Formats: sequence, C-alpha cells, structure tokens
Amino acid sequence: MAQKLVIVKIPEKVLRKTSKDVPVGSISSRAIQNLIGDMKATLADTPNGVGLAAPQVGESVRLFIVSEEAEEIDRAEKKKGKSVRRGKILTDAGEEEEAYEKRVWKHYTFINPKMLNRSRTKIDRAEGCLSVPKKFGDVKRFEKIIVEAYDETGKKFTRGTARFFARVIQHELDHLDGTLFIDKAKNLIDEDEIQQ
Repeated sequence: MAQKLVIVKIPEKVLRKTSKDVPVGSISSRAIQNLIGDMKATLADTPNGVGLAAPQVGESVRLFIVSEEAEEIDRAEKKKGKSVRRGKILTDAGEEEEAYEKRVWKHYTFINPKMLNRSRTKIDRAEGCLSVPKKFGDVKRFEKIIVEAYDETGKKFTRGTARFFARVIQHELDHLDGTLFIDKAKNLIDEDEIQQ
C-alpha cells in the first residue's frame, strides 16, 4: 500500500547532490516500485504540486513523476479561459495557475531521463518549488524539449513536450542534478517578506 512521504526542504543536503542512475534491471524491484507508488501518493496529496523528483523525498536516484494536470494546464492556456477553472494554485514548477475541477490525476514516471533536444526559444515564467517553500521567481526555460527515459515498467520511451509540461520536466531534471530553481531565478520573491 502506497504511503505519503515527507517532502524534504532546503537546506537538506540530498537536494544538492547529483542523483545516481537507477540500474535498468532494478526498475521492477520492490524498492523502486514502492518508491514510485509512494511518490505518486505524495504528489496526489499535495494540492499545489504537479511534479516531484526522488531527491525531494530524500532519495538520490534519477527518477521523477509529473502529473497529467500539467497537460491540463497547457490545454487550458490554449483555450484561453474556456475550461473549468476554480481559484488559484501554485504548481511545483511554481507558477500561479488556475485550479481545475478536483480530479484524480494520472502520473507519468521518468526514470534516468535525458534531454535529447531543445528549442532555441526560451520563455521566462514564474516558478516555485515544494522543497523551497514561499519563494518564487522568474526562470528562463526552453519552450520545447525532447526527453528520453524509462517508464515504471522498464520500457524506454521518447517524449516531446512544450510549454508548461516542458517547464515542469526541466524543473524536475534540475532536481536530479542538485540544482534548485532559486539558482536560476530572477526577481526572487519571499512570500514572508511580502506579508510583513
């Protein structure tokens, strides 16, 4: 049975380590399958997150998950307000987005991910992070990327993404290399300072 894990926060050292590859033969192991299940349960129980990397739950392995909610955010942006929206949320890749009708979201698993290609175009947008609470800033990221990874069954796949989904993947890839969004952000804002 999957359990919710504690999301580690700065200055925990695991957030600054370069994560190790998961041996492909170990993907089907109980340890990795339990980690994936627990990460999904954790993200599902975190209303303001759309991505979660293993280092954020204390495991220095190259694995992250992304909620299909990130795709929904992209679809809603295309429709410019025609989708069901309620209230504001802050995503793990940080921007203030509209909250969508409460749903059980599917999660995509990326194991040993590598960026194969990226667009020349970069976009600046606000980001935040579950491991860096109450801080937000503008981060310039590639608009489109192509990523290769293994899924939770050990099958290799290639996926092209754009816009917000691509941003979330780049944010999570940074986590695997010990980089936090605050290392790249401009116009960094501390929520606590605003409220004073």
